[in-house]
Amino acid sequence: MTTVDGVVRAGRSGTGAVRARRPLAARLVARAGGGAMRVFLVLVALFWLMPSVGLLLSSLRSPQRIAESGWWQVFREPAQITWDNYSQLLSNDKVMGSLLTTAAITVPATVLVVVIGSLAGYAFAWMDFPGRDGWFLAVVGLLVVPVQVALIPVAKLFGAVGLFETTAGVVLFHTAFGLPFAVFLLRNFFAEIPRELLEAARLDGAGELRLFTRVVLPLGGPAIASLAIFQFLWVWNDMLIALIFADSGHPPVTVALQQEVRQFGNNIDVLAPGAFLSMVVPLIVFFAFQRQFVSGVMAGAVK
Repeated sequence: MTTVDGVVRAGRSGTGAVRARRPLAARLVARAGGGAMRVFLVLVALFWLMPSVGLLLSSLRSPQRIAESGWWQVFREPAQITWDNYSQLLSNDKVMGSLLTTAAITVPATVLVVVIGSLAGYAFAWMDFPGRDGWFLAVVGLLVVPVQVALIPVAKLFGAVGLFETTAGVVLFHTAFGLPFAVFLLRNFFAEIPRELLEAARLDGAGELRLFTRVVLPLGGPAIASLAIFQFLWVWNDMLIALIFADSGHPPVTVALQQEVRQFGNNIDVLAPGAFLSMVVPLIVFFAFQRQFVSGVMAGAVK
């Protein structure tokens, strides 16, 4: 016991000596580094949120106020805040209907990508079939295909089958281009599940469908949640695909706001609140599930 105590004391004294030999300036810099990093991250976050805050305050000002001064004048004169812009927005059937159209596109496109991507990811991870690795490499190769390459061929195809300028066509386009990333992410995540766990479930009589629904899906919750968030944000904020393939009479909110700019160049009392409403939904989704988003992407991307 004496020997052990002596070794412990010696170790502690050695550690103390190392700390004592460490220069005071180095210790102060190390402590200040953490605080400086926190301050820097807070400043970056505030800088990133500034456009959103500016858009919100602009949507609460009258068109005359917006033309006269910047949105930061609200802090000097809070009485200029008004809800009249949102009242006019609610009476604008085109913009409000575009929000419903956006939801009708985003929700099916997200659900289809999650369901099909989960099934394909499980198949590539745990099922043996001819050419499995080759097919997976082909799916991964589709990740580098830009959307612009497929616009004209898909437009001709949709025109031939009657899907051009339809909500179903936009959903199919988003689903097709969202699946490569979904399969890549979920396959890598599902492959990390211990094989012993799946074999134990098979010994208990579980088939592939039950194994997928009872074992793989619960364990893959973070990756599936991150995929759903990523797909939702991408589809909701899309304008290029919606501008080409969506119904011009019932466009998504991004196209509807663009048409407002083209037709009414100074219609800021509708554009500002409409743009904020179109942005606040993905912001709420991202901030509510950002932890699942980051953990799922990191777990699926690094094996």
